[in-house]
This record gives sequence, C-alpha cells and structure tokens, in this order.
Amino acid sequence: MNPRITLAAVAAAGALAALPWLPWTATEAQAQAAKPVPVAQDYQVGDRLAPRGAAAKSAYPEIEWDDLLPADWNPQALFEEVDLDSLSDADPRAIDLLRRLREEWDRAPVVQAMDGRRVRIPGFVVPLEGDGKTIREFLLVPYFGACIHVPPPPANQLIHVQPAKAIPGEWNMVPVWVNGELSVERVDSELGNAGYRLRAVSVEEYVDTEPLPD
Repeated sequence: MNPRITLAAVAAAGALAALPWLPWTATEAQAQAAKPVPVAQDYQVGDRLAPRGAAAKSAYPEIEWDDLLPADWNPQALFEEVDLDSLSDADPRAIDLLRRLREEWDRAPVVQAMDGRRVRIPGFVVPLEGDGKTIREFLLVPYFGACIHVPPPPANQLIHVQPAKAIPGEWNMVPVWVNGELSVERVDSELGNAGYRLRAVSVEEYVDTEPLPD
C-alpha cells in the first residue's frame, strides 16, 4: 500500500468532518476507534499488513496493494497545489480541496492488466452485507480504519469481495488473506467505491499471534 495514500487519508480526516457527504463526524470516529476490535493484535488507524511471501508455485500468487496502482498516477496531486498548513478545517478552500480529492479518488484509474488474475492479497474486512452472524460481502481495504474511522482510500485501493462461503460476523475490520480471481469492475457502496471485484474461493485469517474468532 502506497504510504502517500494512507497519510493523505489520515491527515485529512480532521477536516473531513465538515463535509456534508460524509456519514460520520470526528467525535463519532474517535468513539468507534475506542471500541475493542477482535483482531490478533491491536492495530492503529493507518496500520498496514506486511506481506508473508506466498509459495512461488501457488495457484494464487501473492500481490501487494501497490500492484493495483497505475505507475503514472499520483494520489497526492491535488495536495501539491496548496499549502495545507495554511488551511483550517472551516476554510472554504480546505472544504473544496477535500471535495475535489474525494471526486478524484472515487474515479481513480485501475490497472487493466490485473483483470482476470488469480491473486492472494492481505487486507482488513469492512462488512457490506450480512445477518450479524455472518458476512456475505465486504470491502477489502489496505489499512486499518479505512472506510470506518477515516474516509475511503481511492477506488484503486478498494476491493469488493464476494466470498464463496460467508465469513464470521465477528470478522469486522480484522486482517485476512483473500484468495480468488480479480476483475476490473467498479462496485459502488455507501462505504466506498471499489475499482476491483474479487470472487474469493477462500478467506483465511492473517495470523500474527492469536487466531481470529470463530
């Protein structure tokens, strides 16, 4: 995951509370962040998962989030136009900048060569559909807190996942490995607009020190 994207999202989070199109406030984000999350270890907003190095002959070769970014695309281009230190959250220029950033990230370009690839990728679960006991569809995000505690990353850093088998409902924002076939396909949701879809054959726990809840 490109650290420029993580830093941009986290750094902008304070000002984003002023925007009417975001369904959360800074106070709500802090309250949510304080709640216990059933993960193998404590993660902070913006934390990313380290690659594990899948076997070379795996049917689902491991990829990194940077592989989903076009080489010529700069996620921070808009930030380079202004001096962020000179802007307050209530400054109309800051609000306009963040609106433009959201629009730019929602239509972020994808890597067409990834279409149809079998992949294995780690990330955090952001539930979309389920019944409380299980999760049938979710967004896979590259860093902890994305779409929940801080705004969504660009579309090319969001993957809409349809697992072959529903995963436990307790796996909300937990780290996992997802194996499956990736497609270049836009999927919009209330929590974020994904530039990729992954039809997952398996969703596995990302083991650190403790197993994920059953």
